[in-house]
Amino acid sequence: MKLTVLIDNNTLIDRYFLGEPGVSYLIQDSNIQVLFDVGYSDAFIQNANKMNIKLLNTDFVVLSHGHFDHTWGLVPLIKLYTEAHIEKLKCRNPVLVAHPLVFNTKSMADINEIGSIISKEKLSKHFSLKLSKNPFWLTKKLVFLGEIERSNDFENKEPLGKVHNDKIEDDYLLDDSALAYKSSSGLVIITGCSHSGICNIIEYAKKVCKEDKVVDVIGGFHLLKPSDKQLNGTLAYFQKLKSKELHACHCVDLNSKIALSKVGNLREVGVGLSLDYK
Repeated sequence: MKLTVLIDNNTLIDRYFLGEPGVSYLIQDSNIQVLFDVGYSDAFIQNANKMNIKLLNTDFVVLSHGHFDHTWGLVPLIKLYTEAHIEKLKCRNPVLVAHPLVFNTKSMADINEIGSIISKEKLSKHFSLKLSKNPFWLTKKLVFLGEIERSNDFENKEPLGKVHNDKIEDDYLLDDSALAYKSSSGLVIITGCSHSGICNIIEYAKKVCKEDKVVDVIGGFHLLKPSDKQLNGTLAYFQKLKSKELHACHCVDLNSKIALSKVGNLREVGVGLSLDYK
């Protein structure tokens, strides 16, 4: 499997790409191409073009959760595919994979919409939808985890804004999910923001994949000014995990990265980074 960072908060030095507070990864496993999250704007498309990556060859578009820094790039992606159809360009018809609640309206304080601005109904006119709470295998080795079991007492204890279901209620991000890849050396965990808890995600991935060894974790760990309980619980977990590498990015603050570097092999992440796993 090859993973390429199309969008992150940071860009690599001497690589002239666009960065923004968001996430988008291009994952290639055998002949299957997966776009994991689409960032906030069309920046991921511009970066992909510079890297000579053909987004029209995508088989699956996977959304980690419904927040705007992971889904608002759907609008330019729809434009890309619509224009390709108009020009009769060769392209695949991707399936969009996500949790069933991913398109619910989300709000915070004075911001009335921090969730997807494309409804499920509108999106279904452009892409086939696979909305699942259960794990869904994209390839023989790569799985969308579905709804994450929350099994510890230090993560996902505070809501983040409101979610609009049949009623407006505190949002504990039940739609937050991730990917796991079964490499020959162990699991690679790929996350968006880890609102459901990075440790919860890893434990659930182990259960789904029937594999205890983890070689890498890449993505947001949702460690932005975390409570002492959350940070200490996370550090203790990673100290026991002993993964080969950690690629913490996006929603991980500097203090948390410094702390993580003391319990794991923390590596740099930025737009343009490519990682290969066998």
